[in-house]
Amino acid sequence: MDSFSLPILFFLFTIILAFVSGSRDLAGDVLRLPSTQASRFLHDDNIQGTRWAILFAGSNGYWNYRHQADVCHAYQILRKGGVKEENIIVFMFDDIAFNEENPRPGVIINKPDGGDVYEGVPKDYTGSDVTAQNFYAALLGNKSALTGGSGKVVNSGPNDHIFIYYTDHGGPGILGTPVGPYIYADELNEVLKKKHASGTYESLVFYLEACESGSIFEGLLPEGLNIYATTASNAEESSWGTYCPGEYPSPPPEYSTCLGDLYSIAWMEDSDIHNLRTETLHQQYKLVKERTINGNAYDGSHVMQYGDVGLSKDFLYLYLGTNPANDNITFVDENSLKPPSKSVNQRDADLVHFWEKFRRAPEGSLRKIEAQKQIQEAMSHRTNVDNMVQLIGKLLFGIEKGPEVLNSVRPAGKPLVDDWLCLKTMVRTFETHCGSLSQYGMKHMRSFANICNAGIHNKQMAVASSQACISISGSPSFSFSA
Repeated sequence: MDSFSLPILFFLFTIILAFVSGSRDLAGDVLRLPSTQASRFLHDDNIQGTRWAILFAGSNGYWNYRHQADVCHAYQILRKGGVKEENIIVFMFDDIAFNEENPRPGVIINKPDGGDVYEGVPKDYTGSDVTAQNFYAALLGNKSALTGGSGKVVNSGPNDHIFIYYTDHGGPGILGTPVGPYIYADELNEVLKKKHASGTYESLVFYLEACESGSIFEGLLPEGLNIYATTASNAEESSWGTYCPGEYPSPPPEYSTCLGDLYSIAWMEDSDIHNLRTETLHQQYKLVKERTINGNAYDGSHVMQYGDVGLSKDFLYLYLGTNPANDNITFVDENSLKPPSKSVNQRDADLVHFWEKFRRAPEGSLRKIEAQKQIQEAMSHRTNVDNMVQLIGKLLFGIEKGPEVLNSVRPAGKPLVDDWLCLKTMVRTFETHCGSLSQYGMKHMRSFANICNAGIHNKQMAVASSQACISISGSPSFSFSA
């Protein structure tokens, strides 16, 4: 060996030592390079493949302000990170920015002291075009399956990286849309499998904000698809709205609604302040998990991860890009962003808005009367749906066994239901006789799943629904008292 080779071997040996001595990531025991320079060595501006993103807000109505605010904020992060506009597909109803209740017309904010996140956001799929069908078609790159909208789809190739972010109400095994059919967990996972089978991505990351969002992937998303998913909650609990009236920090005084969601603002505000070349998905997961559990308080949830967890070794830059203004920021494995003093259950955020509207309105004004009516209708609907489902359970299984069957939870790792077609049929049967579940009623999806798991046939369900809903709808309605 000549003397020229020795320095080269020594240099290579030190590089190997740097890899081995780097900290080990908890997800898949993955080795990380220990420095910003090493991170740049792995992920520079010449990454192979193209970044794509789908951002989906599944609600409408001013009381759901936070979902569209979340999506708009996510769009700004991607654009500042260098992701091209033509590669970002936005689904949102678009009834918030110019809503008559919005105190800043044409402006949407996602935190109390935040700037406008609405400016420049594309109107790809709005109003009645925000559907499950268009979401699936856009992800699969299937333009022929679209109905309305801009026609933009994920036209990805085998080396590309896809980021999906969904925020809205949900329930066990289900996600909401503002119009049309729900997004069911089995259908969504089949679409993800189909996307993988097409060979049109290298890796895919899915961030999901909804109540019981863990149930969307629990026992359904297999390993081996190069898909990594995190959810705002486990399969049994609610997710939470934040920056709501009465919280600290609270929205500006002119706002009567929550500005964001706890899990969503956790990952986005973390992305706002870090150099995403040097922060991995797993590091963000840990920080978001800590912030979203909210000190193990009542108003917090357990962030979960599913699929190919080993992908969390990837740097966020691969999916979100990074804001050049953060290039010199050194990542600190510690949560500098603190949770709010309290949060609001996603399913109660509408009541918070209606109450604030009622409280602030002048006595005897039309606005006060309208707010009172909204509270009364919301509470009446909740009471009726709860009572209808409980009575159906008693009619099918008996007074004592009914609640036990409806509320049972399957062991972790098992999907919500064995027969998804049965679940969808049961929901349609219920809604035929009893009216729409709406965003609140999605909480009862586990009950419908358990009815299927118990072997109940649709004819039995139809008879029970007919009896229960006629009985409940004929009872006195809820009365509101100030």
